[in-house]
Amino acid sequence: MRSVEILDRSELIARMLELLELDARDTAMITVDMHRGHLDPEIATMPTTAATSQRVIAAAKDALSFARGKHIPVIHLVLTYRKLPGLGSEGMAAPFWAAISKITDEKNRLTLDRASTVNEHNIVGSPGTEIMPELFEDSDYVIDNKKRLDCFLGTDLDLLLRNLGTKSVCLMGINTNTCVLNTAFTAHNLNYRTVVLSDCVASMYGDDLHELGLQNIQRCLGWVITNETFKQKLGGR
Repeated sequence: MRSVEILDRSELIARMLELLELDARDTAMITVDMHRGHLDPEIATMPTTAATSQRVIAAAKDALSFARGKHIPVIHLVLTYRKLPGLGSEGMAAPFWAAISKITDEKNRLTLDRASTVNEHNIVGSPGTEIMPELFEDSDYVIDNKKRLDCFLGTDLDLLLRNLGTKSVCLMGINTNTCVLNTAFTAHNLNYRTVVLSDCVASMYGDDLHELGLQNIQRCLGWVITNETFKQKLGGR
């Protein structure tokens, strides 16, 4: 596979950043699969690295605390799978996931140098489905029937956002290049102003695909901003 140089679109991104406006009254925070199944190294079935988990959790806690102080609603999306007779996890219905589950050598896992499993990932009622406690408050909303990469697919996320009067969505979570990117596509397609907090996302698949996700979003779909810029846009320090 030939290597491709990442284009320098910094001028476009800077111009777009100037045009970004956020209003706490019509903004919502969406956390994507910020559960123990990815972020708790002790029990994760599709883990990020321990260092990545610590970084993302700390940054997300900071951003969510600021958002709650502005009365911005927080919505957690959590993937859960049932076990079905003759199939195993519902995730195994996807041909790619079923095929990759047959590869058992360490070199060719979804997660490099870390054990991972589709068939045992986030089974209903398992500890992996629990939202990281540092990121959850009782006032938050939880949607826990996510089944695929897109947070909108098969859930009532769009209905909840519209009932809350949302115009802008701020995304964070795992993985940048799959679930966050897929959700950003649909948010854009549904005419939401789409923002991703770069400090609060990561990919278990590798830094190259993390960067791919960020590049695709900020050049095609929405805005990628730091926590500091997020606060500034909402009138914070």
